[in-house]
Amino acid sequence: MSDSPQHRIFAMLDVDGDGAITHEEYLARVGRVASAMGRDAGHPVVAASRAAHEAVFRDMDANGDGRVTFEEYRTWVGHEAFERSCRPALGSLFDIADTDADGYLDRAAFTRLRTAAGNAATDAGAAFDALDTDRDGLIDRDAYLAGIRDFVTTGDSPMAAAYGTGPAPRIRS
Repeated sequence: MSDSPQHRIFAMLDVDGDGAITHEEYLARVGRVASAMGRDAGHPVVAASRAAHEAVFRDMDANGDGRVTFEEYRTWVGHEAFERSCRPALGSLFDIADTDADGYLDRAAFTRLRTAAGNAATDAGAAFDALDTDRDGLIDRDAYLAGIRDFVTTGDSPMAAAYGTGPAPRIRS
C-alpha cells in the first residue's frame, strides 16, 4: 500500500498542519463530533468516546511525548492497530452520531459526523453514496467501520471518498 491513505488521515488529524498530531488535536475531535450532534460533553457515549480516543493516542504515541509524528503514525497504523484501538474509538464516534441508538446513520448525521471529524462535506457525501450500497438512505455501524478499516489498511474502500480525491497532502517533518 502507498502512503497516500496514511498521509490523508494524518493530515486530517494534524489539524494545525505542524507535522504532528498533538494529544489536544486528537481528543478535540470527540468534542467536535459531540457538539455537531448536540450531545452534552458529560453524556455517557461522549465519555466512552473520550476514553477510547485516549487509548488510541497512547497507542500511537510511541515515545510518549504527547505528539505523534507521521513516522510514528506510519509505524503504528495497520490492521492490528485498527482492530486493537481504532475500531473502538471510531465506533464510539459513530455512537455519538447515532442519537437514536438504532445502529444506523442517515445522510445528515453521517455528514455531520464526518465533517466534525475533519472531512469536507462534499467528500462525506460521496463516501455516504459509496457506502449506501442498497440505497436505503442509511449506513450501518459495521459498514462504516469496515469502510474505514479497508481505507486505512489497503487504501481501497468506499470511505476513500471521505478523504478527498486530489493528490495526497505533503507531510512536514
